[in-house]
Amino acid sequence: MKRSILSLSIVLAFGGASTTAYADHNAPAAAIPTVVISAKLLESYPYRMEASSDSAGLLAGTPGFAVATSGGVSGLPIVNGLGDDRLKIRIGAMEVTSACANHMNPPMSYLDPKQVQSIELSAGVTPVSNGGDNIGGTINISTAVPVFAKPGAPLRTEGSVSLTTRSVNQTVSVGASGAIASERFSFSFDGAQAKAHSYHDGNGRTVLASMYKSTNLGVTLGYRQDGHHLTLRAGTQRIPYQGFPNQYMDMTDNTADHSTLAYLGQYGWGELDVTSYWQRTKHKMGFFTPERKGAMPMLTEGRNFGYTARATLALSEDQLLRVGHEYHGFKLQDYWPAVPGSMMMGPQTYVNIKDGERSRLALYGELVSHIGKDWITQLGARHERVRADAGAVQAYASNMMNAADAAAAQAFNARSRQKSDGNLDLTATARYEPGSSFDLELGYGRKTRSPNLYERFAWGRGVMAMTMTNWFGDGNGYVGNVDLKPEIAQTLSATMHWHGGQGSNWFVKLAPYYNRVNDYIDVDTVGAFNPYQSQQAKGALLRFANHDATLYGANLSWKAPVARKSAIGELNFTGYASLTRGKRNDDGALYRMMPPNVLLALEQRDGAWNSQFEVKAVARKDRIDSRRLESVTSGFALLNVRTAYQWKNGLLLTMGISNLMDRAYNDPLGGVYLAGLAADKGALTTLPAPGRSIDMGISLRF
Repeated sequence: MKRSILSLSIVLAFGGASTTAYADHNAPAAAIPTVVISAKLLESYPYRMEASSDSAGLLAGTPGFAVATSGGVSGLPIVNGLGDDRLKIRIGAMEVTSACANHMNPPMSYLDPKQVQSIELSAGVTPVSNGGDNIGGTINISTAVPVFAKPGAPLRTEGSVSLTTRSVNQTVSVGASGAIASERFSFSFDGAQAKAHSYHDGNGRTVLASMYKSTNLGVTLGYRQDGHHLTLRAGTQRIPYQGFPNQYMDMTDNTADHSTLAYLGQYGWGELDVTSYWQRTKHKMGFFTPERKGAMPMLTEGRNFGYTARATLALSEDQLLRVGHEYHGFKLQDYWPAVPGSMMMGPQTYVNIKDGERSRLALYGELVSHIGKDWITQLGARHERVRADAGAVQAYASNMMNAADAAAAQAFNARSRQKSDGNLDLTATARYEPGSSFDLELGYGRKTRSPNLYERFAWGRGVMAMTMTNWFGDGNGYVGNVDLKPEIAQTLSATMHWHGGQGSNWFVKLAPYYNRVNDYIDVDTVGAFNPYQSQQAKGALLRFANHDATLYGANLSWKAPVARKSAIGELNFTGYASLTRGKRNDDGALYRMMPPNVLLALEQRDGAWNSQFEVKAVARKDRIDSRRLESVTSGFALLNVRTAYQWKNGLLLTMGISNLMDRAYNDPLGGVYLAGLAADKGALTTLPAPGRSIDMGISLRF
C-alpha cells in the first residue's frame, strides 16, 4: 500500500542516508536512521540524564559520536571525525556561535540536560533544510514545547522536580519545570543548576581546574488556534566559573540571554514555519584556581540574530517540496584590558577582534519523492552567501616585549580584511525498502563551510597571544589566516539495515562512509615554544591553512534478544563498533580522530525496572597529528552499570556506577593537562580521565 505524502514527509524530515544508527533501538524499521533522542526515550533510559551535566553527553552511546574534552558543561561534539564548527548545531531554529577564542561556550553549553526535550543528530549526507555551513552533520535540539488542554477540558497543569549527584566530582544538579495551559494558551517554565568540584582520576588524584557551576532558566508562552501555533521562548544563563584543565585560561563568567519567536501554520497549500531569534553573550576568561596565578582579564561580547522561513508543499500524493530562506548574523568584540603595573600586558588594551562580523544569507529547495512501492528519494540544493569582516586591532604596546604583536597588528591593519564566499550545497539520497526485513540507503552530498572569525582574523604573533587562540586542548598556539578558503566536502554514504518484522526488535546495521574535503582547514607550523617555560614541555606555533583531507570509516550497530521472558524480565544484547580514519592528503593524520572503539551492552527490562551492564573498549591511539604534537594514548576498557525504577505515581529512582573498576586511563580526545603543568612545571602529559563515579538521581513528575 502506497504511503501518503504526509507520512512521507514525516519519514524524510530527519534526513537521508545518515551514517549513525538509531539511539532508540526500538524505533520502527521504516524510520530513517537519524539519531533522535526524545523525552520519551529519556524516560525509557533515564540514566542518560545522571551521567553528565553536559548536554552533549546525552548522545553518548551513539555509533560514530564522541565528545572532545573541554569544561564540565562545554564538551565539543564530534561525529565521524568532524566536530565543533564543522557541525551545525541549532537550539530550535536558533544558531549560537562560540564567542570565545577557546570555544568555552559552544552551542550545547547553553542548555542543561534537564532542559532538553529531544535531540536529533544527522551525520554525513544531511538534508539542505537542516542547515548549511557544515560538512560533518547537524544536531537539532528542542527545548520546552507548549502543552495545551483538550477541547472543553479544564486547565491543564503539570510539573517536575529532579536531583542528580555524581561522586567523582561531587556534582549536585537540581531541576524543576512547570506548565499551566488552557485549550488555546500555554505558559511553562524550566530551570536547572549544576555545581561540581574538580574530578578525581582512576588513581584518586584530583584533576586540577575541572570544577564548574552553571544555572539555566527558561520560560515559554504558546498560543494556538485553527491550525496556527505561535511560540515565544526566552531564557538566560549564568556560569560564574568553569575550569578548563586542557586550556591556559579558565572561564570566570559567562552570562547569556536569548529569545525566539516561532510561527507554525497549516494552509490549504501546505505548511509555513517561520522563526526569528536573538542571543547575547558576555564572556570573561581569567584565573581563579590556585595553580594559575596572576591577572590577565580577557573579555568577549557576542551577538547572534537571524530568522528562518520554510514552506512545505504537497505537489502530489507522491511528491513533497520544501523551499526556505535563512539569515544568520554574528557580531563579536574580543579585547583584553591592560593589567596595571604590567610591562607586558599594557598600557593599552589588547584588541584581539574588533567589530568582527560574520553573516550568512541562504536559499534552498528540497524535493522528496516516492517512486513505486520500494523507493524514496530526496534531492536538495542550497546556496549561501557568507560575508566576514573585522576592524583595526592593536597590541598591548610597541615595546620590545610586544614587538612581534605590534608588527603583526600593523600588517593586519594595513591589508583588506573583508571576505565573501558563495557556497553551494547539493544532496541526493535514496532509500530502498524491498521488504519487511531489509532497507538500503545511499547518499551523496556536497557540503561547504566557511572559516570562523578566529580562523580568519586571529592576528597575534607573540607566544602568549597565539596560545590564547586554541579550542583544541593541545597546548599549542594558533594564528589566523585572512585568505583561507571554504572547506568543500564530497561525501558518499550507505546504510544497510537488516531487521525483524512486526513484533521482532532485532536489527543489524552497517553504515560505511567516505568523505573527501577540499581545502580542509588544518595548520602549518611556524614556530615552537616551551609551555609555562618548562624545558620538559614542548609546544608548537601554528597557522591555519588549507590542505586537502580524506576521512572514511564505518559504524556497525546491533540488537539481539537474549531472553523474552526470564526471572528478571526481557534481556537484549546491544552495542556498536566504530572505525574512523582521517588523514591529510599531503602528509599525516588529522587531529582528534577517535581510535576504533566498541560498546557491548546487556539490557534488562521488567515493567517499571530497567538496567544496563556495558563494556566500552577503546583501542590504542597511535595515529596522531605530529604537527600538533598529539600524544599516543593506550587502549582501555571500562565497565559501567546502571539501573532505574519508575513508579506509576511519577517517582523515578536511578543509580549507576561509571568506570566500575576505577580504571586509570587517558581519553584519546582529552588533549593535554595544562593545569597540571602550571602546578608542577614538569613534563606536559595527557589529560587524565575521570575515575569511578557513583551516580544517583531522583525525580518526580506530577
